[in-house]
Amino acid sequence: MTKNVFDTLNERGFVAQVTDEDALRQQFSNETVIFYTGYDSTANSLHVGNLVTVMAMMHLQQAGHRPIGLIGGGTTMIGDPSGKTEMRQMLTRELIEANGRSIQAQLNHYLKFDADQAITINNAEWLLELNYVTFLREIGRHFSVNRMLAAEAYKQRLERGLSFIEFNYQILQAYDYLELFRRYGCTLQLGGDDQWGNLLAGVDLIRRLEGKTVQAMTYPLLTTSSGAKMGKTADGAVWLDPNKFSPYDYYQYWINCDDRDVEKLLKIFTFLPMDEIKRLSALEGAEIREAKRVLAYEATVITHGEAEAQAAEAGAQAAFSHKGGDVDSMPTTTVSRSRLADGLGVLEIFAEVGLTKSRSDARRMLQQGGIYVNDNRVDDVSAELTAEDDTDEGILLRAGKKKYHRLVFE
Repeated sequence: MTKNVFDTLNERGFVAQVTDEDALRQQFSNETVIFYTGYDSTANSLHVGNLVTVMAMMHLQQAGHRPIGLIGGGTTMIGDPSGKTEMRQMLTRELIEANGRSIQAQLNHYLKFDADQAITINNAEWLLELNYVTFLREIGRHFSVNRMLAAEAYKQRLERGLSFIEFNYQILQAYDYLELFRRYGCTLQLGGDDQWGNLLAGVDLIRRLEGKTVQAMTYPLLTTSSGAKMGKTADGAVWLDPNKFSPYDYYQYWINCDDRDVEKLLKIFTFLPMDEIKRLSALEGAEIREAKRVLAYEATVITHGEAEAQAAEAGAQAAFSHKGGDVDSMPTTTVSRSRLADGLGVLEIFAEVGLTKSRSDARRMLQQGGIYVNDNRVDDVSAELTAEDDTDEGILLRAGKKKYHRLVFE
């Protein structure tokens, strides 16, 4: 018996809440479900947190269902208060449009809009042309203020202050679902668990105006075993754009995950069969490194392609073996040899290549014993690199236990 895709998503940890599990499972079995997830244009790249939704969409697409990637050019003008303690920064319309184009291009990598395997549309198409009074009369009258204020997203913000412009967000998101239902027959909206109230508002609006029953499903908001939000590092977000977060660093992010998170991450961020995931997750001690290597490689292939994954893996092996290897695959910066002749400050170069946020950050790390040159710990804040540090493979810099960078000179 073929497994229902809902059961696949549930088994892999994608399902938090669903409006009607039995109805949705039956829908997946009997018809092609058109479903959507929205992505507001708050940045010019998605990050690993967004990738949870993308991976679920890919599972559904592979099972024969059709995704809509909704770019939130209109809703970004308002700003989603969900999960935020303060009002989001208001972006210009030009920046929102540029961000939207970048996100659409990223989603195309996973969902293949250009091959007609998925639909992409921007909600600015209908939201920015709305007549305010007409919208209030036709749509706004169906929303209960009391019910909206009971939503978790609004309850959290009421204590700090919720602006009227943000209060409208739920109504606009619900209207998006109605519009996609009318245009494409979309009957399922997907989102993070903090969006549950907004998703239910869309389900209710379609029931009221169209007399139809549609579904909503949320994903759990992922955190690591240490309690940190998934997709964040000490240096910021783990972006999917290789220009903002290199494929090598992306590979390193996965291979450096907590041992306790390996099974969960393999389920969500790879397409490996469950039997293989269970085998890898059962590894213990030093062998768990192999499970992390597989996770890092598979996750990097999905986002950056096989060639970049192979290069990142080779670079990581070279860095951690301390025996050279394919050092060309490591993150590398070319520096003028004249700078080396003059004496290149260690704190300066660590900040310059991005191993630390700044010179002061490099100083703090050095004082804590975390700065290494060619695997030798540096203890002097005034230390400089010289020609004597240069080897046939350049100079290897290391910040902490896991962040490497190579300098070559010309």
